Amino acid sequence: MLRRRVIPCLDVANGRVVKGTRFVDLVDEGDPAELAARYADEGADEIVFLDISAAPEGRATLLDVVERTARRAFVPLTVGGGVRTVEEFRAVLRAGADKVSLNTAAVTDPSLIERCARVFGRQAVVVAIDARRSDRGWDVVVKGGREATGLEAVAWAARAVERGAGELLVTSIDRDGTRSGYDTDLLWAVSDAVSVPVIASGGAADPSDFVAAVRDGNADAVLAASVFHRRIHSIGEVKRAMAAAGIPVRLGRAA
Repeated sequence: MLRRRVIPCLDVANGRVVKGTRFVDLVDEGDPAELAARYADEGADEIVFLDISAAPEGRATLLDVVERTARRAFVPLTVGGGVRTVEEFRAVLRAGADKVSLNTAAVTDPSLIERCARVFGRQAVVVAIDARRSDRGWDVVVKGGREATGLEAVAWAARAVERGAGELLVTSIDRDGTRSGYDTDLLWAVSDAVSVPVIASGGAADPSDFVAAVRDGNADAVLAASVFHRRIHSIGEVKRAMAAAGIPVRLGRAA
């Protein structure tokens, strides 16, 4: 059975790691390169770096910040935010990313997923889906949760995979930063509809939430930000709880 991954997330705005609630009321949490080094030492399986202000500001990812972070993070690094072309995708990989996350641009032009997968391999293409509950299930929103798309999240997830996404990063906007637990219904619905790994995001509060994301949501990986940034729980603590629940994880020296 494949080991489930624990992934700290660095939401970056203006070169600094920030965290808020439902993508607003952002608070400074530190330098991305320093946090990446700390998390690599603490046993993170991967790190996700999201330039959350790139799409709303209509600019490309801050490559110098990505380069600094990649030099300090000796684990796989996924980078997203502001990637709108194959050339920008290539630039982010050259800056040190192992995978690139597409969100707003993929919704605007789904063929971008296919083109990037063809050039770089689908294993390098992550599609991020920010979802909000609605009467029909979950709606996809973009530009940091600011703009509705009219897409239903589960249907979009299946379409993104058909286009070439090798992994999905699924965030519940309703749960983000609330510490109310992952939306396991959303995770289960998406994972049941696709054949690629699903990363759970939004709402982690304590180790039992990470366990629930895998056990009840069928997530392949669990991502969190504030609980790690603020040392509420450590990566090792989360992994020990997952292992105790019978979930296979990589237990390094820090765990």
